[in-house]
Amino acid sequence: MQPFPLVSIIIITWNSNRYLPTCLNHLFKQTFRDFEVILVDNGSKDEALNELYKKYPSLDLHIHKLSSNLGFAVANNIGAGLARGKWLALLNADAFPEPDWLEQLISAAQKYPEFNFFSSRQIQFNRPELLDGAGDEYHISGLAWRRYYDHVEKEYGIKLEEVFSACAAASLYLREDFLRIDGFDEDYFAYFEDVDLSFRLRLAGGRCLYVPDAVVQHVGSASSGKMSDFVIYHGHRNLVWAYFKNMPPLLFWTYLPLHVLMNVYFVFSFSLKGRMNAIVTAKIDAIRGLSLVLNKRRVTQKSRSVPVSEIYRYMSKGLLSPYWASRQRKLLSNKKSE
Repeated sequence: MQPFPLVSIIIITWNSNRYLPTCLNHLFKQTFRDFEVILVDNGSKDEALNELYKKYPSLDLHIHKLSSNLGFAVANNIGAGLARGKWLALLNADAFPEPDWLEQLISAAQKYPEFNFFSSRQIQFNRPELLDGAGDEYHISGLAWRRYYDHVEKEYGIKLEEVFSACAAASLYLREDFLRIDGFDEDYFAYFEDVDLSFRLRLAGGRCLYVPDAVVQHVGSASSGKMSDFVIYHGHRNLVWAYFKNMPPLLFWTYLPLHVLMNVYFVFSFSLKGRMNAIVTAKIDAIRGLSLVLNKRRVTQKSRSVPVSEIYRYMSKGLLSPYWASRQRKLLSNKKSE
């Protein structure tokens, strides 16, 4: 009987033929070899998957095809259920890891056992001088963003440090803990599901380490497009659900006015940009789903095993932090374009 691998790499595909071969080629070159690849296809219409077993015979590859697109959250949970490894490494089909990516993550996991999930250093594939992210920040208002997105990669995100959340485009989780909290919230479908997962892991006593030496090049928004109506709808609906489900009571009531103000701001902001339908529908559906979310809240708050101060410690707290983060990204991006 073949021994179980240490790591199960889960890749979710949806018409990803343009990027998937490059991703698998990079996995083929990994210096750490004790892994399997579980590829869950979300009802793709292309036939690219049929030839993968022949093309990558040396990869321990397992393909699970779904009849339709059930979403990123559901597909990853299916992959986690099929996985045999102690660790789950989530990797987007358009994320291309450096040869020592997995080695660096596993090395960090072994060296820092107090952490049970890890985030990678993401470089923009099309603009490699810029970062695509260095873990995620979670703001007291309920907004979240990728740390140092669009910042110069040589100057930012170079420090090993604890962060609030791992970006699921390239991350590592202890499988036992992932399953214990029931994985991703499948009602999210896509977007913000990794922040929600990280929040629940933290409530249960988990900690996230950003590993700057674990590097991937990430195309980003390859399936849905940046700031499409799909992204706006799911991102802004789900951030409301994440706040209402996960914020501990003291923080919930303290920052609820700020959360409401933030949502109102985005409704007006996107409406002025001609995206009223997507943002208004997102907020209406978020409110409609609150009864179910509040039922889930009872479970998440009951699972909390750490003081509120430990959750609050790694949140972004400045009232204008989201504005300054966005402004800095624009300034740096414009500077690089000149």
